[in-house]
Amino acid sequence: MRAQAGSGGSFTLAELDLASLASVRACADALVRDGQRFDLVIANAGVMATPFGHTADGFETQFGTNHLGHFVFVNRVAPLVRQGGRIVIVASSGHRFANVDLEDPGFAHTAYDPFIAYGRSKTANILFAVELDRRHEERGVRATALHPGGIHTELVRHIGDGAVEGMVEQFNRDLAAKGQPPYRLKTIPEGAATSVWAAAVARGEEVGGRYCENCHVSEITEAVVGPVDEGVRPYALESGAAKALWAKSEEMVGERF
Repeated sequence: MRAQAGSGGSFTLAELDLASLASVRACADALVRDGQRFDLVIANAGVMATPFGHTADGFETQFGTNHLGHFVFVNRVAPLVRQGGRIVIVASSGHRFANVDLEDPGFAHTAYDPFIAYGRSKTANILFAVELDRRHEERGVRATALHPGGIHTELVRHIGDGAVEGMVEQFNRDLAAKGQPPYRLKTIPEGAATSVWAAAVARGEEVGGRYCENCHVSEITEAVVGPVDEGVRPYALESGAAKALWAKSEEMVGERF
């Protein structure tokens, strides 16, 4: 990283386990004590399609890690973001799998499905960005959510060897049947491009409270679209749902922001 940054580049590591609120709070508290101001916060970590399980605090693994861990961490460090700064929440086109279920966030009364759980957590990421943007816009800090694209990283470790290749092959059979060009996974730099664009290139008023992909703001659509098509579901940007999720999240973590 230092070599790629060139002269003057540096970085500092901080220990953070999103599946433990004790770890989240300890990390955030240390950053606040240090007082270093941020231009950008990019919430990029997460898990996908995990077996049914729970975080250290008893939350369903994907909702607890992908949403609640980020919810507490980002809210605690948000005062460190400079005026004019940006907060980017990395979500996914997987939000199309499911809306949030605030009545049963832990699958206590619903049969667990790994991709439905993932979809709920990714919809929560987008709704979090919507309400976060509303709360911080007045001080010149904008929040946005995005889909980085399909990238072969360790995120897919829970879905089995060869599963990603199998899905891409199926995508391309479907695309070929429609006369469309084949789909390919993005490289790591290509996958990072939308995060960089949303954080440092796009205007705040363009991306604030919105959902982005492929370095532009996505269109809202209710149409049934294929897994490689663009578009964001209306339920993921609904302001009332965003406020309800915020309140439920505060209740679950026992902390108000």
